[in-house]
Amino acid sequence: MAIVKELIRTENNGTISFGNYELAAKSKLSDFEYQGDMYKVKTFSEITKLERNGMFVYESVPGTTVLDLKQDLGEMTFRVEGPKDAQITVELEADSEYEIFLNDAGIGGMKTNLGGKLSFSVELENARDVSVRIKRV
Repeated sequence: MAIVKELIRTENNGTISFGNYELAAKSKLSDFEYQGDMYKVKTFSEITKLERNGMFVYESVPGTTVLDLKQDLGEMTFRVEGPKDAQITVELEADSEYEIFLNDAGIGGMKTNLGGKLSFSVELENARDVSVRIKRV
């Protein structure tokens, strides 16, 4: 398990990692600068949420740890771990079609709503990590 004790951090490979699902009480960290943007994370056992410049990026219920989050034009990648299955919501480009891959296996295409939100479930038995890749079609 690779819990992010500092709540959010920049990795050596240029990505960010955040979240600590082991916390019993909600913890948050604001004003974390990464590549010219300001990030805010709220995390504990029940929920993990990430915002960039005041806008929604990621949310999981229950809480998770996200490792190596990278978002480029048309693609978002990260690894996620947690103590039990999680519902994940991310914000991407509105009204667009995306293909979702979990551990390199395609789980199908999904379309974002008018707000750009995309939701899917991830099986996280025993806090094993799952690689997630969301690619615009």
